[in-house]
This record gives sequence, C-alpha cells and structure tokens, in this order.
Amino acid sequence: MKNDAGEVIYVGKAINLRSRVRSYFQPSAKHSARVTELVSNIEDLEWIVVSTELEALILEMNLIKRYRPRYNVRLKDDKRYPYIRIQWADPFPKVTVTRRMVKDGSRYFGPYTSAWAVHQTLDALRKIFPYRTCDRVITGEDHRACLYYDIKLCLAPCIGRVNQQQYRAMIKDLCRFLQGDSDPIVGRLTAEMKKASEVLEYEKAAVLRDQLAAIEVVVESRRVISHERIDSDVIAFARDQDSACVQVFFIRSGKLIGREYFILEGAQAAEDQELMEAFVKQFYTQAASIPQRLLLPVDIEEGKIVEAWLGQERGGRVEIRVPRRGVKKELVAMAAENAAETLTSLKVRWEADHQKHVTALAELQQALNLPEPPLRIECYDISNLQGTAAAGSMVVFERGVANKAAYRHFSIKSVQGQDDFASMAEVLQRRFNRWKLAVEKASSPGGKLDKGFGLLPDLLIVDGGKGQLSSALEVLKDYELDNRIPLAGLAKQHEELFLPGKPDPVILPRQSQALFLVQRIRDEAHRFAINHHRSRRSKQAAKSKLDEIPGIGPKRKKALLKTFGSLQYILMANEAEIAAVEGISTALAKTIKSHL
Repeated sequence: MKNDAGEVIYVGKAINLRSRVRSYFQPSAKHSARVTELVSNIEDLEWIVVSTELEALILEMNLIKRYRPRYNVRLKDDKRYPYIRIQWADPFPKVTVTRRMVKDGSRYFGPYTSAWAVHQTLDALRKIFPYRTCDRVITGEDHRACLYYDIKLCLAPCIGRVNQQQYRAMIKDLCRFLQGDSDPIVGRLTAEMKKASEVLEYEKAAVLRDQLAAIEVVVESRRVISHERIDSDVIAFARDQDSACVQVFFIRSGKLIGREYFILEGAQAAEDQELMEAFVKQFYTQAASIPQRLLLPVDIEEGKIVEAWLGQERGGRVEIRVPRRGVKKELVAMAAENAAETLTSLKVRWEADHQKHVTALAELQQALNLPEPPLRIECYDISNLQGTAAAGSMVVFERGVANKAAYRHFSIKSVQGQDDFASMAEVLQRRFNRWKLAVEKASSPGGKLDKGFGLLPDLLIVDGGKGQLSSALEVLKDYELDNRIPLAGLAKQHEELFLPGKPDPVILPRQSQALFLVQRIRDEAHRFAINHHRSRRSKQAAKSKLDEIPGIGPKRKKALLKTFGSLQYILMANEAEIAAVEGISTALAKTIKSHL
C-alpha cells in the first residue's frame, strides 16, 4: 500500500487478496485508530503473486526490511545490531565484532543489543580462549610474537607455539562455549591439567588451572532452569501507549546463557498477536542461530507457516509453543517481567535525554540571540593532508539528535593545495546549489522536496574561526540567505562561537548543555570529514600509472604486477616480455611501453 508520494506505508499478505483488501474499505468495518489512519493515506496498491504461503511469508519479511513501512510493526535499528564473528574459513580463525552477517564460512553469534557488552564478553572470554586478533599471515616461522603472547592473551601460532590443529581446537571450544555447552570443555581441560601435572609439566598445568578458574566464573552466572536438554528461546514483551519492548531469554542445554531486549516501532494500537508475530519473523531473519523451540506468551496467527520457515532456516524441526502451566509458563512470565522493567528504565532515560536536548537548544537560542530554538543544525568541516584528498562534511542534528540519514560528504574539486577557506566556500556553494535545485523540483507538478538538501538549517556552524566564518558568509550572501540562516564559526582552541559582524566571541558556560551539544555536533562533523578524507586518500594511494593506460583493467594490472613485481621492473622489460604475460597482446604491450 502506497501514499500519495509513492512511499510504501504498509506490506501485508493474504491467501484471498480480494477479501483482504476489501476488508480495509468496508464502510461498516470497525477498524482501530491505526488502521483507520492507514486507510486514509492509501493512494495506490501494488501486489505480487507467489506460489505458496511460505514464499509469501519470506517476501513479506524482505519487503518490510527493505521499505520499513510506517504502519508495519518493525524492529528498531534492525541493521545495527552487533554480532560476534569467528572467521572459521581461515586456517587460524580470528574473532571479531561485526554488524553484518555475510555467507563467507564464518560462524556468527548474536545479535546483541549492546556493542559495549559484546566487547566486555570477549575481553572475559579471551582470558579463557586466547585467540589472535592480528592481521599477520600465520606461517609459524616468525622470529618473535607480539605483546599479547607475553600477557597470555594469544597462543602465538605466528612463532609456532601451537599448530593449526591445536589452535582450531581452542576456537572450536570457544564456539561451543558461546552456544552454552561448557561441560565437555571443563572435562577436557581438567583431564589435560591432571596429565600435565603427572608428567611434571607444572607451568602448563598452572595455565590450564587458570583457564578452568576463569570458566568457572563465567559459568556460575548461567542459571540451570530446566533439566530438559532442548535449546529454547523464551520471548515475552511489555508495552505502553507509545512503545513496546521484547525480552528474549536464550536457554541452551537447560541453562540460561544470556538475554537481550529489543524495541519495536509502529506498535501503537497493534494487537498483541500481531506484535509477537512481527517480532518473531523479523528477529529470526537476522539471528545467528535458531533453537529447537520458541516459548511465546500468545499464539501467533500463522504459527504453522512460521514453524515451517524456521525449520527450513535451521535445517531441523522448530516448535512454537504457548505454555499454559508449569516451569515454561513461569519462564515466559519472568521474561515479561524483565521486559516491563527494561521498558520503564528506558523511558526514564529517554525522558532525561529529551529534557537535555530541550535545555541545550533553549540555551543555544538565548546565547546566540536566535528567534526560535535551532531545531535543525548543520555543521561543516574540512579535512585534508597537506592539501591532498581534501574532503568536506555536512552533519545534521534535528532536535538535538544526529540525523545520520541527512549527512553528506563532499570531495573538494576546485581547490588546489591546502586552502580551508576556499574549500569551505566550495562545499557550501554546492550545498546551497542543491537546495535551489531541490526547491525548483519540489515546485514542479508531482515534485516532492528532498529532505536532505531541500531543507534549510535553523543554525549553520562551520568548524573554524573567523576565516571560515567569512567564507561561509560570502556564500550565504550569494544565495541571499544571509538574513535567513543564523551563522556561527566554532574555534577549535577555546571552543568559542564567532558570529558575523561581532568582534567578540560567544563563550558558552563550561558545564552547559548547549556547549555539550555544540561539541557533539563539531566532533561528528570532524569524524565524518576525516573518514571521507581517509577513504579518498587510500583510493589515491592504490592508484598506479597502469590505471591510466587504455586497455588495462584490474585483471591485467594484477597479472602484470604479479609477473614483474613492480612498475619499475615493467619499465625495464621489453615488449616481448610484457606480451608474454597472460591477457597482454603485442599491440597492448607496445601501448604499455609507450605510456611508461
């Protein structure tokens, strides 16, 4: 279902599409406020016919993830959850944290809601399973190991202290431990410790003893809550008028090994059944593993189809149950209680953050003598290295919160050498030229406003002092915006705000929320500019004279460098030697020689 701007506002499915769609438009239908609002915004319908209910389910999930429709219940920030990644396809696997699951032979654990908690977990586990984190090519013949070996946080396969088989056995234990299966690991380490002690290898026995002690500390936090060996996820939720929080307990081999909470968007006025079904479908499209059983607080409408899909994803049967009594029901109740506690604490935090933003904007309005609080603030920064790979950034904060979807970066094109003032002028000229084009497009029939460049800021900040401020002011005058957009320059050294036409800077109080907000905005602009600058610099560094030769693409370039080793040796070779390289003809060899 689409609105008048052509945006997808709802995705649904039905066996009988005619009946389903008609039900929305029946005059006598008693819809909820949410569905009534949805219907009032529908301008167009588009449908896709598939062969089975399972195909429809999978397509629906993919479309919701792609379009994030306003009237569907959806996981908040579902692309940003961190995972623990074990690069199992490598001979000596590394353990890292990632936010993307890729089918590259790696093993993933998650998703988790807190990157900080993931790193804390890995810091603890590394003392038990000292995996490598370096980018070395492991041959076992390096002369020296790094510091991590000396502080017992790496087994040093680089110098041959362990072989590939031993190292992978340790990583396999780590995988089992993350899955909640610690008993076999404890048994094996205990046996190895006793054996080492019996043959008088006391140093090795001491290391194993310390590993067992560290495992015991972690395992003690895992509660045994069931004598069943079935892996289960217990899911429950709490909600109020505005928000919904889902809590998931991960039970493996009868032990509670962890829990996570997730916030749902678009849950207002959604039925409990719809909310639960939406979470299950969206969560398990990105979960690293699927257990044998899900315990839910309410039945879901398409339980059998969802079971079939989960079974297909897991490669084995998955059961969805709503327990009516006993331990399983108590577990669901405990998850619901935790969800309610989490939602309460989150709302307190959200309210405190909101109040800070309101205070910061009010303080900024007063300090800069603005007519209204600056709800949309844009900040610009320039980054370069002695004039090379110069890049500019535009970051946007709305109501005191970063709107990363509106961030833009610029590659400086017209400025030679290191000239931050001219670079700032170029960035702002391009930004406001895009604004003019956006306004013209929006005013044409059927046009809509670009919410990136089409909106003007309530406050424009340039990172720098009076020089950058003057450059920015000239650009605003060129576009006749100097009386519409308040402008300030933020000096780095003392964090003073310079205003056009005023000799003395505005100094915000050291502990004010306004200063904290301005610092956050400035740091974001700086970070975003540096990232783009580094990206440009690395691309330039990777360029070669070979890239300038007609007929030389990545494959031929790689073949030439693999054969000769460097550009210098290619230059020293004759045409016949160059033509002997796979993919290089005699004519191309002649072209290469003449260009070099």
